[in-house]
Amino acid sequence: MKYIKDQEYLEGKVVLLRLDLNVPIKNQVITDETRINKILPVINFLIKKKSKILIISHVGRPKGKINYDLSLKPICENLEKKISQNIKLIKENVYKIKKEDLFKNSKDQIIFLENIRFYKEEEKNDTNFSKNLAELGDIFVNDAFSCSHRAHASVTKITEFLPSFAGLQLETEINALKKVTTEIKKPVTCIIGGAKISTKIGLIKNLIPKFDNIIIVGAMANNILNYKGNPIGQSFKEENCKSVIDDIFETAKKNSCLINYPEDVVVGKSMDDKEGIIKELSEVSSDDLILDIGPKTIKKIRDIIERSETILWNGPAGYFENPNFANGCYEIAKKIIEKKEKNQIYSIAGGGDTIAVLNQMNVIENFNFVSTAGGAFLEYLEGKDLPGIKALKH
Repeated sequence: MKYIKDQEYLEGKVVLLRLDLNVPIKNQVITDETRINKILPVINFLIKKKSKILIISHVGRPKGKINYDLSLKPICENLEKKISQNIKLIKENVYKIKKEDLFKNSKDQIIFLENIRFYKEEEKNDTNFSKNLAELGDIFVNDAFSCSHRAHASVTKITEFLPSFAGLQLETEINALKKVTTEIKKPVTCIIGGAKISTKIGLIKNLIPKFDNIIIVGAMANNILNYKGNPIGQSFKEENCKSVIDDIFETAKKNSCLINYPEDVVVGKSMDDKEGIIKELSEVSSDDLILDIGPKTIKKIRDIIERSETILWNGPAGYFENPNFANGCYEIAKKIIEKKEKNQIYSIAGGGDTIAVLNQMNVIENFNFVSTAGGAFLEYLEGKDLPGIKALKH
């Protein structure tokens, strides 16, 4: 794979830059800027190199139709403020744009194409569409790791028509993930949460042979508690999970990996409860909802983190949206940060909810690496070949 940072001659070159600026927007206001902040290094790098930057990105799922509620306009305006430079947004149909018309004004250095998913050809990985896009630039840079598990036109097929490079963020992301997959400092621990165990079975099974501890928390832990014969009341649980859980414990036994799950819990009668009640597992009643991990579990997790040199965290420990059930998440984050500040751990966090927790605490900068890539992050850790990465290697 070739990297943009190693390229000498970029002055005046039109760089087709694929980014993931799929940020949450409510009433035209961006509610989380994490993804925009992460692309600043590549933008500043190309500005310094005096390149012409043509940005391709998407927002939401317009399903191949024009929907100006999903315009990139608020993102352009946000980025303009961040870099104190004018940015042009072109709404014209991609098939009608000519390369020579793009940077006519010498002051133009950054141009955005409108939401690339307004074209159905994008998600179909259409060859002709990719070729049209490629004709607008001199080189292609993929700095959208979080889109690289998709075989889409502006991520994979386009590499067939232009010299193609990995961007700064994509390189950082892969290097960080290598630290928990191939260049591991042991003992290594994975804290995994979220709702469904079935969506993360591939990840868990791939990590078991490499990891010393897997800690299962959040709603998916309810399945394990139930499997072990504990009452879970009205808590969320997936159906038909027995064989999946059998598989996890069997694989873990073979590989001497410890599977940890809650030893006590915090329950409420509804998600809006004003306070949680700490209960032993056997005390959970039929109308209870398990919404967080209890103090014994927190202590156990903190002890495991204390003994670990590498940690991967994906998925919250409880219903953190209600502060009364966020304690598990906060205590996990605090312990990881405490060890990181002493340079005693390499810490990676990923997944939308985990980022939301860290943003709530304002501690994103206190982790070695925080990945904004949901699906791509998990698929890479599952050992899958990502189409966007593969395309850069041909």
